[in-house]
Amino acid sequence: MTLNPKQQSHLKAVLFILALLPFLRLVFAIFTDGLGANPLEFITRNTGDWTLYFLCITLAVTPLRRLLNLPWLLKMRRMLGLFGFFYAALHFLTFLWFDHFFDVAEMLRDVVKRPFILVGFIAFVLLLPLALTSTNKMIRRVGAKRWQLLHRLVYLIAALGVLHYFWMKAGKHDFAQPILVGSIVAILLLLRVVWSVQRRISEQRLSANAS
Repeated sequence: MTLNPKQQSHLKAVLFILALLPFLRLVFAIFTDGLGANPLEFITRNTGDWTLYFLCITLAVTPLRRLLNLPWLLKMRRMLGLFGFFYAALHFLTFLWFDHFFDVAEMLRDVVKRPFILVGFIAFVLLLPLALTSTNKMIRRVGAKRWQLLHRLVYLIAALGVLHYFWMKAGKHDFAQPILVGSIVAILLLLRVVWSVQRRISEQRLSANAS
């Protein structure tokens, strides 16, 4: 299936609006008293959940592109990844602002004291260079090869995000959703490993035939 540039532009606009809907829903809930009995927990969980969802969606782009032969999907990946960072930034801002009222020293003590927060904090810090190098100008400045290596950090970030989620839910013995998200991430990463191994075998055979 192929899309012309105009169709791709329209699809990108639709995806942008859909990706923004969770944030708009959250804003609506804030102004209509719809955050429940614990507004801080609602905002924290909501932004954290959508961070993981967008990480999974971003990781799913390459497998879907390969399996369904949809090359235009790659043009949507950067925007989806940036939305993952957007919700991660909201998640972190909620922690820094409403949990610690911008007391950075107190926040860092909390990060060190609670391992699941430390893991989430590391994942957010690793996301920063990916977001900062997401423009075409930065790709040219960094160099395509180094940019690709840098953006492979998303695999580690996704794993840390799942660990953060699992650890957080462990206190309530609520493992269903972390296991589901973790399984999705594991499958998406395993597919990449399989394809990488297949590519190396193919390259070795070509090299052997050539020699």
